[in-house]
Amino acid sequence: MKKRISFLLSVWLAVSSALCGCNMVLQKNEKIQESSTDLATASEETEIQGVKKAEEQDISQVHLRDKDLLYSKEDETNVTTMYLTVSRGNDAENTNHSWEEINSYSVFDYEEMGVPRYQVAALLQVGDENGPVAGEVGYGETVPNATVQIRGQSSSKNPQKNYKIKLKENKGSWEGQQTIALNKHMSEGLRFRNKLCYDLLKGIPQIMSLRTRFVHLYVKDTTSGKDAFEDYGLYTQVEQLNKTALEAHGLQKNGQLYKVNYFEFYRYEDTIMTEDTPGFDLSKFEERLEIKGDHDHTKLIQMLDDLNNYSIPVSDVLKQHFDEENLLYWMAFQILMGNVDTQNRNVYLYSPLNSDIWYFIAWDNDGCLMRSEYELKNFSDQGSWEKGISNYWGNVLFQRCLKSRSFREKLNDAILELREYLNKDMLISKIESYKNVLKPYLYSMPDAEYEPLTSEQYDQIVASLPDEIEKNYKLYLESLETPMPFYIGVPTIDGNKLKFNWDVSYDLDAEDITYSVEVARDYLFQDVIYHNTTLTVPETEMDLPEAGQYFVRIRATNTSGKTQDAFDYYVTDEGKHYGMKCFYITEDSTVEEDNYEEG
Repeated sequence: MKKRISFLLSVWLAVSSALCGCNMVLQKNEKIQESSTDLATASEETEIQGVKKAEEQDISQVHLRDKDLLYSKEDETNVTTMYLTVSRGNDAENTNHSWEEINSYSVFDYEEMGVPRYQVAALLQVGDENGPVAGEVGYGETVPNATVQIRGQSSSKNPQKNYKIKLKENKGSWEGQQTIALNKHMSEGLRFRNKLCYDLLKGIPQIMSLRTRFVHLYVKDTTSGKDAFEDYGLYTQVEQLNKTALEAHGLQKNGQLYKVNYFEFYRYEDTIMTEDTPGFDLSKFEERLEIKGDHDHTKLIQMLDDLNNYSIPVSDVLKQHFDEENLLYWMAFQILMGNVDTQNRNVYLYSPLNSDIWYFIAWDNDGCLMRSEYELKNFSDQGSWEKGISNYWGNVLFQRCLKSRSFREKLNDAILELREYLNKDMLISKIESYKNVLKPYLYSMPDAEYEPLTSEQYDQIVASLPDEIEKNYKLYLESLETPMPFYIGVPTIDGNKLKFNWDVSYDLDAEDITYSVEVARDYLFQDVIYHNTTLTVPETEMDLPEAGQYFVRIRATNTSGKTQDAFDYYVTDEGKHYGMKCFYITEDSTVEEDNYEEG
């Protein structure tokens, strides 16, 4: 009996164990399923609660944008007072000179002498009309903290000089700047056009601006024994575009940066080359492009190679090498502001270190909105082809862009947008605020001695300034309907014939073009010795005249009757005489061109 009970107990235990095992397997499977369900749920939750990431950017697709915070506390009509105590320094720093020497020589004098620009030692102090102010540069100091020299090119010939003040290392900075450029802007009577442009550029995201400030300058010249500060009048300070400025504006300080000087974007193989190339000449290079950033010119050369390769569509060139948005708005702004001296200079080229893209940064804007002032002075400038798109036709980059209908359409859109931004009410308000600040300075000594406008004329031009935007817009529209300007070749002599040739003009609407050629003994073309108005090819000839001075004037006319002058012009005291070239026939029957060099 005991054995039977023991047997049954063993069977029961075995079955129980088996059942328990099955139950454990089932539980385990259930847990696995639950775990799988939990993981799936967690995965779904991760997807729902995940971080949203922006698309990865290509540095070549990042548009240039200025740092708006730089201007957030800026008072556009504030006048900063600066006190400059100048003294002799030492030969090693080229500062052992007098203040009189600094103000006696132009850039061209230094070139002739073959020496660098003279400097003086200086103590710069910033304050108000009562004197230096605590917390500002130079307060409480008695020894030089800077050097001073003249700045500018043609402006260096003016009686009132522009100055470059450079603070020494470890001597602090002013508004984050160690180089302070002070400009008189004697070429224009209002003295605020440059600042106006930079202040307007702050409202255009596609173009970078620069910080500016009106400055009242006092100078104590200890080199001549003076012990009091003399009033030097009003200046405009413009932020120098250098590595410090690039960094301040949120750009790469180690990128490529060039100041453009008479550069039409041709390849210039004999000048534009890498610095390790045999025959490289830095001075010749900088006649075209002043190097302000990295000295590796490989990127620049690649851009010029592609741009001057007409087998590459200009759309591809723009995509590969330029920020088209920046270029469009830069050109649109210059056209509406009438800042015509920007075809081949007065602009900076900038490219970030690891990007192939080039950007235009505006520079030297004191020639904007000058048409009414030139008219009042009866001075001939900014006429003929110096308007709209024809003003830019002599530049390879601009010409290739403007031949593209797509580019012209986008340019027109940018012009219309900026035309609304540069509205009359806004301009009147801004310009009047400048006038109210500046006039008391300009009609007091020392500036009154050199101000070219009467007080009444000043007010007259100020009142007409906002209307120039619309005038420039209409001139732009005219330029679209007119043949493009072209260059006249140097006449040649073949036997007893004097031969003329010129580049072919271009019409955006592909209209037929005829040329008129006049040859005269005077630039007014009162003594004409040859005249032909029916030429369809860019060449003609006449009997060889006697030795003497002559002028040839060539114009292009399309089927619609719109006429355009050649690019060439002759300069007199009255200004430019457009569409003509002056030349001489020598006694030995050779031709000498009369070249005019821009100041």
